[in-house]
Amino acid sequence: MPLHKTITVSPSTTVYIWKIEEDINTLSRNVKLTDHCQNRLDSMKSVLHQRGFMSIRHLLAEASYTDFDLYYDQQGKPHLRDGKHISITHSYNFSAIIVSDRPVGIDIEKQRDKILRIAQKFTPIEEYYTLTSSEARVRKLTIVWGAKESIYKLYAQEGLSFLKHIYVEDFSFDDSKTTAQVEYDDAQSNYAIDFLEFEGFTCVYAQ
Repeated sequence: MPLHKTITVSPSTTVYIWKIEEDINTLSRNVKLTDHCQNRLDSMKSVLHQRGFMSIRHLLAEASYTDFDLYYDQQGKPHLRDGKHISITHSYNFSAIIVSDRPVGIDIEKQRDKILRIAQKFTPIEEYYTLTSSEARVRKLTIVWGAKESIYKLYAQEGLSFLKHIYVEDFSFDDSKTTAQVEYDDAQSNYAIDFLEFEGFTCVYAQ
């Protein structure tokens, strides 16, 4: 089974990344789902989404959990029954989870030119025109989007705006990390952001 990478962020925080190469039958073998998750799987029309969903169950096993240790609140945010925090993501042929003693968020995105067309909806795009190539802008904007998506999952407050409320400090690709701030509802919070790039994908996690 293709566990792509395990990252020990700290003694209490671990990232698990899966490269999805199996078909849905292979991914479903020996995996038991709760009724809720089985219904979710059955409702998915996309085989790509089905494979992503089931690969997450293999990542849970890598972290010594099963689907029965996982539950979702009314907003759809995942939780673990032992009280640890979890965040989940999948994109095309990669999926990932992060498990921690503290609130965390994670996102995987495929690097695509499309992000140049939607950038103004989630960040002040002029900050990134100093980059000399469109490829560099795509990479950087994908990291910024992933950071904001990770924080959105972690923060879990309805009404939080990527553009208005979340600011990601500028960074260089070699840093592999940055910081971000949320200013929302008269409160400010600060977060550590880490990122990595592989095979045309970007993974970002926040804590």
